[in-house]
Amino acid sequence: MSEISYYKRCQCKVPAVDEAGEPILKADDSPKMKDIGLTCAKLKDKGHGTWYFYFEGDPGKFNARGRVRRGGFARKDDAKTAAKKLLGDADKGTDVLSKATVGQDLEAWIKRKKKLARTTTHGYEEHIKLYLMPHLGHVKRRDLSIRHVENMFNAIEKENAERLLHHARVVELQQARDAAHQAWVRAAGKKEERRTTRRAWLDANAALREGRRGLRKVTSATTMHRINATLSTFLTSGIKREEYTKNYAKLIELPPASKPKPLVWTPERVEQWKKTGKKPGPVMVWTPEQTGAFLDFVRADRLYAMWHTFVFLGPRRGELCALPWTEVSIIDLMLRISAQIVEVAYRLYGEAPKQDSVRSMSMTEESGRVLCAWRTTQDKEREEWSGASAWVESDRVFTQENGEPYHPDWISRRFKRLVELSGLPPVRLHDLRHISASLSLLAKNDIKVVQERLGHSSRQITSDTYTSVMPELMRTEAESTLAVVPRAEDLAYEALQPLEIPVRAFHGDLVVLYAHGTEQGGTWTIKAKLTPRGRALGEIQTRGRTRDQAADVAAKWIRDHCSSGELRIVHTETLNSRFPEDQHPRVALVRFVIDRSSSQGLANWGPPKPRSPRLDDAASTEPAASGEAA
Repeated sequence: MSEISYYKRCQCKVPAVDEAGEPILKADDSPKMKDIGLTCAKLKDKGHGTWYFYFEGDPGKFNARGRVRRGGFARKDDAKTAAKKLLGDADKGTDVLSKATVGQDLEAWIKRKKKLARTTTHGYEEHIKLYLMPHLGHVKRRDLSIRHVENMFNAIEKENAERLLHHARVVELQQARDAAHQAWVRAAGKKEERRTTRRAWLDANAALREGRRGLRKVTSATTMHRINATLSTFLTSGIKREEYTKNYAKLIELPPASKPKPLVWTPERVEQWKKTGKKPGPVMVWTPEQTGAFLDFVRADRLYAMWHTFVFLGPRRGELCALPWTEVSIIDLMLRISAQIVEVAYRLYGEAPKQDSVRSMSMTEESGRVLCAWRTTQDKEREEWSGASAWVESDRVFTQENGEPYHPDWISRRFKRLVELSGLPPVRLHDLRHISASLSLLAKNDIKVVQERLGHSSRQITSDTYTSVMPELMRTEAESTLAVVPRAEDLAYEALQPLEIPVRAFHGDLVVLYAHGTEQGGTWTIKAKLTPRGRALGEIQTRGRTRDQAADVAAKWIRDHCSSGELRIVHTETLNSRFPEDQHPRVALVRFVIDRSSSQGLANWGPPKPRSPRLDDAASTEPAASGEAA
């Protein structure tokens, strides 16, 4: 590289003359003008002319000499700053002599991306065609700066404002059209008025059609981030190829965009939706009861097996449309996802899923029965259509009546229609995947198991998306947090039968007492007994959230009785673990050893130990309807 040279020139012009000194005239006899450039006498004046620089670089494709020249700077310092930057880029290997544009580089870049998924390539091509090319395609590679990228997003936001006004105008026209239609309907029977109102409705309808011309979607903040991500990927590739020196996309500040989290259809949200017809969020999830109501509604539908699989296994629609019978084992209750169908501009392409999405899923016996019944239906249809030589052998699990595979978009539209007919609050087909994950977490399955079943790349994605969906999950967390802090009102109880320990119950100075509690409707009933099968010596009720709180209330009850009768509790043992797991939340059992002497005396207690409570005894003492297990 040579030294940088600076010079000043202007755009002043003087009449051109020939070799004889005569003025050169144009066809209209006006004098022809020529630039005097470096020879202008006014260049010494401050503010006249602009500064330029040049230096000799390596000869390139577009410049055999290799001279790099830039100009148009108002001050010499500005020219020095630009020259220093350009020289640094050249030292880094950037072809500063190239006349290639960003548009040419974008076209070459997308052609080189041969390993991308088809949908990813289609997304890149849309961003290039709709945004990057119109705003950056004309910029020369060597001139690209952060200013160009910022101007692109500023232009997108300006277009958004215009599109919002267009959308508002269309809404007004729709309202006018609907009002005109209502007026026409109300004019029934009135010939002249009906003719006039019908003409008004036709005019309003024509105005609406005209107003919809050129209507385009607003570019959301999420889409802006995706456009910027595409530009960032392109510039990163260009830096590796030494075509660009900086990734300007990483320096851009865009409006915040957050991925919407699933919201559950609570009764309050359902009521609001019925009033306004608006969904609380773009991603909605049914409750278990609503999910069961939908499955009951579609039980007679031909594709019931498909909806059942969506709900309980949570595959993507492209995965289920591509699922072959060879990947389904009804005997072993296993299903393997190894293929998918992707849709690009409504055209279908078969592709292998991502590595994390290739997975095996276990089915329940019910799912196995449902798929077995579906296969029987499919075999009958094969026989019916084979007679007409119209059966299409695709080996897909879910097919049309003639064996042709389904288009994923048709599946979505069919599901939407079924939801409308069911009267349930609206959810998308993809939301069934969220519902499946939420139901699995509600059943207390490990989040790692849910992640593998859904085919997520990491459990972080599953955790961030689903752990706060179902109210039951959040309620359990809130209740468990509250339960660890003891409060005075938590130990309050109401005595239904005063506790009386008969004298004959003591063996020497000791007596064993059992406090057994059962929960029903949020109320715990606790009875004190000498044996698990014995009659109640006392009974209380308390409002509690957990069995541990019920045990604390039982201990306080027994302690209050002992303090009033000069008794002392010398041993306490919780026996909750002796009950089956399904009874744990609703049953509490505590054993107390009480001493009536003035000295602590477990050592001199001679009689044999009372027999331990048996679960079958506990379950058979009281009627099942009372919720007790004595």
